Amino acid sequence: MIVGYARTSTVEQIAGFEAQVKALQTAGCEKLFQEQVSSVGKRTQLEAALEFVREDDVLVVTKLDRLARSVADLMNTIAHLDRKKVGLRVLNLGMDTHTPTGKLMLTVLGGVAQFEREMMLERQREGIAKGKAAGRFKGRKPIAQDRQEEALRLATLGLTKASIAKKLSLGEVTVYRILARERAEKQSKSQNQILIE
Repeated sequence: MIVGYARTSTVEQIAGFEAQVKALQTAGCEKLFQEQVSSVGKRTQLEAALEFVREDDVLVVTKLDRLARSVADLMNTIAHLDRKKVGLRVLNLGMDTHTPTGKLMLTVLGGVAQFEREMMLERQREGIAKGKAAGRFKGRKPIAQDRQEEALRLATLGLTKASIAKKLSLGEVTVYRILARERAEKQSKSQNQILIE
């Protein structure tokens, strides 16, 4: 089955919406999912379309930006379709994942997504290094020893990690970290004691 998906960001884009629907119908779509929602909003009709399609179906969109927010989002959607053995056709690109050219374009997009991610991580590392050099980035602020001891004391009284965090104005993750460090230290001491004996 050929399934179409049309989306515009706002209700005012009626002409663009109608043009998408007409193009999808011309492409032979037997079922259409359509919605007027921004790309950052919850796209319930896209989710419904992805759930609806079955093996050997083809999902058709007029443009890539109707389907995905970013290259990474696109690759996730394509991976989902691929797991279901569903093809993807993008009308304005002439891309169809059932053809060798379409598969090539998909591979190129995958490479772009990977490159984009590596560039973002590199910029992040550079930013952290500059911040450290300028003294702006010092890492996590150490927790006062008395607060750590109080967290351990409250844990021995049987309080939950959430209630300890609330009582001491700490994050729950911080409480988990304090208790895990204490456990690790106790295990290390007991192992050293066994070795000495």
